[in-house]
Amino acid sequence: LEKRGYLTAGEFVPEVALEHPEALKTLHRDFQRAGSDVVEAFTYNGHREKMRVIGKEDLLEPLNRAALRIAKEVADNNPSGEPDLLAGNISNSNIWDPDDVDKQKEVRTMFEEMCGWAVEEGADILVGETYYYTGEALCALEVMKEHNLPAVVTIAMMGENKMRDGDSAVEACQKLEQAGADVVGMNCFRGPETMMPYMREIRAAVKCHVAALPVPYRTTKEHPTFFNLPDEHGCTCPSPHGRTFPTALDPLLMNRYEIRKFAED
Repeated sequence: LEKRGYLTAGEFVPEVALEHPEALKTLHRDFQRAGSDVVEAFTYNGHREKMRVIGKEDLLEPLNRAALRIAKEVADNNPSGEPDLLAGNISNSNIWDPDDVDKQKEVRTMFEEMCGWAVEEGADILVGETYYYTGEALCALEVMKEHNLPAVVTIAMMGENKMRDGDSAVEACQKLEQAGADVVGMNCFRGPETMMPYMREIRAAVKCHVAALPVPYRTTKEHPTFFNLPDEHGCTCPSPHGRTFPTALDPLLMNRYEIRKFAED
């Protein structure tokens, strides 16, 4: 969507649900056609804090409900005749502070809003994603569990290879499983090569289902996330902001066979 002009790269807000609903619907259908049996509402970053930053807090609920309704329409109309599952998306907040109780309450309120709208619009499951604080992931899970729907929670470690509040990936996922998550795992930031080692450890340490959603880039041990991934392939016109993320990652994409191998592994 960003390459087609519907979003701003980087820390986007998914206003496309209101401004270009047909483009979003087409994207969902493309994933559906490719084989996905879950349609996840496009509400990542569509929370109160982010909408407040861009001066559009009044659009918070309309945006969330529009994204959920678009996803539900696609989920309910799979050409195969078998409806897909509708997933509500509960994203990280960017303001969680393990030492600030007031901030934690503010984040919990945002999670309560997003979970509530997702349930009201007919979500079958709730997906919490991209948490780099274990505490925030647990907070999201606690709210998600109040709605008695299957809960998927995935974490995202930065380059220091641990959660921002100190847990390893395994420790964070174990805590989430113990708190009642139906699925735990990792998403975003890391490509297959730098996510798989942790996924193997997580799989061995928990009994619940495990989820793995890498970014499709060739991250390395030296550069485990895509935030500072260098382009060493003879680039003659580097990005004006001096790094590949988020608009000059194209040469670092993995091919379909590499992604298939990750899935098989």
